[in-house]
Amino acid sequence: MYPGAYDPARTAVVTADGGRALTYGQLEDRSLRLADHLRSAGLRVGDHLALLSDNDPRVLEVYWAALRSGLYLTVVNHHLTADEAAYIVRDCGARALIVSAPLTELGRAVRAAAPGTELRLDFDDGSYERALAEASPEPPAHQPRGVDMLYSSGTTGLPKGIASTLPEGDVREEMSIPQLLFQPLYGFGEDTVYLCPAPLYHAAPLRFCFVVTATGGTVVLMDSLNSFDPRRALAAIERHRVTHSQWVPTMFVRMLKLPDEVRAAYDVSSMRVAVHAAAPCPVEVKRRMMDWWGPVLYEYYSATEANGITFVGPEEWLRKPGTVGRGGFLGELRICDDDGKVLPVGETGTVYFEREELPFRYHNDEARTRQAQHPEHPNWTTTGDIGHVDEDGYLFLTDRKAFTIISGGVNIYPQEIEDCLTLHPDVADVAVIGVPDAEMGEAVKAVVQPAPDATPGPRLERELLDFVRDRIAHYKAPRSVDFTDALPRTPTGKLAKSKLREAYGD
Repeated sequence: MYPGAYDPARTAVVTADGGRALTYGQLEDRSLRLADHLRSAGLRVGDHLALLSDNDPRVLEVYWAALRSGLYLTVVNHHLTADEAAYIVRDCGARALIVSAPLTELGRAVRAAAPGTELRLDFDDGSYERALAEASPEPPAHQPRGVDMLYSSGTTGLPKGIASTLPEGDVREEMSIPQLLFQPLYGFGEDTVYLCPAPLYHAAPLRFCFVVTATGGTVVLMDSLNSFDPRRALAAIERHRVTHSQWVPTMFVRMLKLPDEVRAAYDVSSMRVAVHAAAPCPVEVKRRMMDWWGPVLYEYYSATEANGITFVGPEEWLRKPGTVGRGGFLGELRICDDDGKVLPVGETGTVYFEREELPFRYHNDEARTRQAQHPEHPNWTTTGDIGHVDEDGYLFLTDRKAFTIISGGVNIYPQEIEDCLTLHPDVADVAVIGVPDAEMGEAVKAVVQPAPDATPGPRLERELLDFVRDRIAHYKAPRSVDFTDALPRTPTGKLAKSKLREAYGD
């Protein structure tokens, strides 16, 4: 469905503080007007539109305008520097750039470095509103489907544009893959109140907000300019009686580390489905969240590339703690060794998804596209994750291949060590990397952001090393711990380990 199919007075999007909102009538009218303006400015099916915005409700106007115009929409990470953001705008070939009010200065710098954006609209200078006021709200006879073209987080290098083929048909007639997958699985509908605590430039929050507005629910947007605030998230759940939400594991950790009396002060009983993804969730963290919120945690494993997906519900997960679910929804799971040979059940290797045809390509980068493909089966693709499947077909992730530490010829997977250290009360955040070692090739190092009341130093380092050694094999334990004020983590919760590895001499 589309916004015009629902009660025009119903709230489609609202900010968590209640300060800004869009009804379905406004979302339909304004997205149609923007689509008309884009056509009048010369944008045609297959052209690219870039958006640089915080979590402003108007992001959904732009998304629906692109979706009903046959355009590719690239939402740019607003935490990037001007040079980094301009690289994405240039690389995607955007003919138009829309900028939100808090990002005006960044937008000016990006436009100066990306002169190909001949159409320029701003939320704060009146140009966006004037364009809508002068445009027609009348829907054209045919509204060709557009699609987002987002960029990877750049955790292992430069961001990569993930391009797919434009869907066929009219936006009013056919459901998209996200809607086909997530609506029946999670029960999205007109009674849904969905909390989005993450930035909308990330694939999952953007696409979930689309599904909610395609099914008549209400999206509640949290601030994306500042770091995640666990108290504000809990307050938003209580205030808006949130029924659905989506999180990353670091958000769970930060909520769990609130004092018991603070967590108990908020009513979260309205929550029916709390989806999490983006990174593996430590088993103990997930158990504690379900002890608190009840069996409402649903997990999926996928990527911006959407080359495949697995799902697991709370009951299944309790039977198979640590799994990210089973495949078969978009493509069949394959676990392969470094030579591409399919491995038997239980053995660890690279995770591939088999699709009938190549589901994506990296924009302007055929070499990276080929790297993501199986050496013998081009329609088998991977994002570099490592894992194994059990006898029932459930996938268990180990880590990202690029993050594997090889020490003395033995593979060590940082995720296991990070999951362990995350549970220590004096650890606010942690990353584990391999650093050069003359004897072993690489040595395991933990880089820790201490909790606010913790005192970094040799004493805490010894305590953390002992904590790990008491829980996992000694050969996996870090040789040393460094302390830092903050780790390079994307706002969506992913560690930018490439920056750490560069700092320590990759």
